[in-house]
Amino acid sequence: MNHRPISARINPEAGMDVLSKAEVRRLTAATTGDLYELFRRCTLAVLTTGSESDSARAVLARHPNFDVRVVQQDRGVKLDLINAPCQAFVDGEIIRGIRQLLFAVLRDILYVENEIKTRASLAEPEGITNAVFDILRNAGILRAQLAPNMVVCWGGHSIIRHEYEYTKKVGYELGLRGFDICTGCGPGAMKGPMKGATIAHAKQRISDTRYIGITEPGIIAAESPNPIVNHLVIMPDIEKRLEAFVRLGHAIVVFPGGVGTAEEILYLLGILLHPDNERVPFPVVFTGPKQSAAYFEQIDAFLRLVLGDTAAERYRIIVGDPVEVARHIRQGIAQVTEHRVETKDAFFYNWTLKIPEAFQHRFVPTHTLGDEWDREMTVLDSAYAALRQELPRNPRTDEVVGAMNRNLHLRLKLLQQQMMALDAVQEMRQRAGRVVPRRPPSVNPDDNGVNLEDAVPGAGTRIPPAPPAPAPVPGLGA
Repeated sequence: MNHRPISARINPEAGMDVLSKAEVRRLTAATTGDLYELFRRCTLAVLTTGSESDSARAVLARHPNFDVRVVQQDRGVKLDLINAPCQAFVDGEIIRGIRQLLFAVLRDILYVENEIKTRASLAEPEGITNAVFDILRNAGILRAQLAPNMVVCWGGHSIIRHEYEYTKKVGYELGLRGFDICTGCGPGAMKGPMKGATIAHAKQRISDTRYIGITEPGIIAAESPNPIVNHLVIMPDIEKRLEAFVRLGHAIVVFPGGVGTAEEILYLLGILLHPDNERVPFPVVFTGPKQSAAYFEQIDAFLRLVLGDTAAERYRIIVGDPVEVARHIRQGIAQVTEHRVETKDAFFYNWTLKIPEAFQHRFVPTHTLGDEWDREMTVLDSAYAALRQELPRNPRTDEVVGAMNRNLHLRLKLLQQQMMALDAVQEMRQRAGRVVPRRPPSVNPDDNGVNLEDAVPGAGTRIPPAPPAPAPVPGLGA
């Protein structure tokens, strides 16, 4: 088999084939200046769509001679791909879906650089929400004529085989009920629901389907889009990516995951618990196979401990029952539709949802360690307890609630720093073969082998037997 890189000139997708000379000049300047390396990394990620690697450095190391250039023409632009991965081509022709995603990368980088970053309003909450809307609209994601049907799915990109199979079954049941899928566009729990929904949509003869992947530059460089994504959007940063999920989605399903999934859960609940959102319906389901029951018990206990029992009223845990998940989502979206009609809010963008300003701005980590973490958390705990006591007797309720939300946001970021640091230490020790991994060995969702990187034998290490495979859904392959 020929694995030699390929060089080719790619014609633009619709929307990029009719540009003014000024637009072409701006586009060329943007992709040859400071943004060149960003554009190159994102382009390479798309060309390696479906890759099993989650390391940006590894992908770049395998293709050190890859380059991409924007070719200026009076009527538009073309892309010159130099030493591109051969997996993006069939008989010398680029795969159509990959070509579409390549120009989505070009579209979003250009739009954000020229239209979004220059806005002074990005310092204000309303300006940020408008920017998220404009990016999604420019990408052609927002459709005014559709009834609410967008289900956002969150979860880990490196999950165990039976967890992956379960995500496909949930996606299948959602697809049978006509729902479109939006994920972070990567592998694992982001690919499974799309794959299941694809089969279901085919059975229901639904042709105009949407499998939306919302990412940002740092993530797409490490996690290539999965092959099912047919609408790719690259947001400028994590905070705008998270806001895009909750503004675009009509319901959210959360599968087992890691640090990123925990952050998404806390972000979502921090929004839904705001007093202004008390009457805003937003169905949220935590779900996984029966083997994942303990994971959600721990998540539930943590959320009740940190946020109180009230937080648990904003989500439902359903274990081992994809049909019930889909039915609950269907009922919830019916309530969302009714609420949007009553409040005259748009079906395609959740304008009425109140997002605290602290959740919208970029967070710059301080990387504090050890005892400093404990001291900071103690201070935050004491401050939050005082605010809870103050709430009933303070006439300025909004100010107290705002302070409580900022407190929770700081806790979230502090916990994220701790978990990321611990994961980094764990990874270094695993590579040295000294410590048993915290999770069971993962199985790559696209083959039947054990991912040895997740199970490094060492002193006392025992690789547990694979769990029993779930009963297959007719038509759902690997």
